[in-house]
Amino acid sequence: MFLGLAFIILGFVLMSGGGSDDPNIFNPEIYNFRRIRLAPTLVLLGLGIEIYAILLNPTKKN
Repeated sequence: MFLGLAFIILGFVLMSGGGSDDPNIFNPEIYNFRRIRLAPTLVLLGLGIEIYAILLNPTKKN
C-alpha cells in the first residue's frame, strides 16, 4: 500500500506549480507533458495499486 501512496503523492507533486504570480499574464508552462499526461497517469496507477493491495488476500495459499 505504501508503494501506491508514493505514486499518488509523486503524481500530485508533479502536477503542482506552473502558475503565474500575475493573473494578467498567461503561462503556457501549465499545459506541458508533465502536468497533463505524466502526473495524472501516476495518480491513476497509484490508485490501481491501492485497490489491488486492498483486495489482495494475504492468507490465501496457492
